[in-house]
Amino acid sequence: MVVPREHGAWGLLFVPLLTGLVAGFAPEHRVWLSLLFTLAAVSLFLLRTPVESLLGVGSIGARTSDERWTVLIAAASLGLLSSACLIGLMWKGHYSALLVLGGASACAFVMQAVLRRLGRSTRTISQVVGAIGLTSAAPAAYYIGTGRLGEPAFVLWIANWIFAGNQIHFVQLRIHAARAATFPEKFKYGESVFLAQLVLLPALALASLWHLFTSLVIIAFVPAVVRGTEWFFRKPQPLDVKRLGWSEMKHGVAFGMLLTVALLCG
Repeated sequence: MVVPREHGAWGLLFVPLLTGLVAGFAPEHRVWLSLLFTLAAVSLFLLRTPVESLLGVGSIGARTSDERWTVLIAAASLGLLSSACLIGLMWKGHYSALLVLGGASACAFVMQAVLRRLGRSTRTISQVVGAIGLTSAAPAAYYIGTGRLGEPAFVLWIANWIFAGNQIHFVQLRIHAARAATFPEKFKYGESVFLAQLVLLPALALASLWHLFTSLVIIAFVPAVVRGTEWFFRKPQPLDVKRLGWSEMKHGVAFGMLLTVALLCG
């Protein structure tokens, strides 16, 4: 009821956060500000779970008085910590654009909560919408490091969100198609995922020709696309959710490293 139980959510926060911090690595006088923002981002990420438990909209709700007291203390502590960090960052009007990014993230999380209430059929799309909020850590961290919220920051945001959406859809496919053995069976469950793998790299190449970002960014998506396509042709294997989670975490780290190098070299 206090610590987020979704392993994927940790990756969806920390990979964008690290890409933003590294791509926006700044002179020494901004390092402490970046550390302060990291503390704020992590505390806000942790705050979400006890608040959902307290309101009864999460996967596990606080039912007894002791449970409510525990999540209330956790929510209050994390809220005070995140507020103190953000006040320190935005003191005297500094980094005011964080309010815009925070507002966008809050809207994404509200939309996610609404979609989750509609039932299991909207579970995947709710996670994709929620990823908008989590991946906003990338442009925010870049902004703190450089003092600029320009095109590179939004490229980081969009790239991380596309990758997060890819991971979310692939993991949901693996769960729902756990018993699928042949290509036709897997394609039946994941037609849209398979077609998305085929379209993603050409779409990114077209976007780079329009100078929306450096072509090196495409390389960051190659391992995930290969992984998502190869599964349709792989021999059937029993689903190990824990192993799948660690595998996707490795893909997230690889993506983050490749994306950072692409932006720094580009």
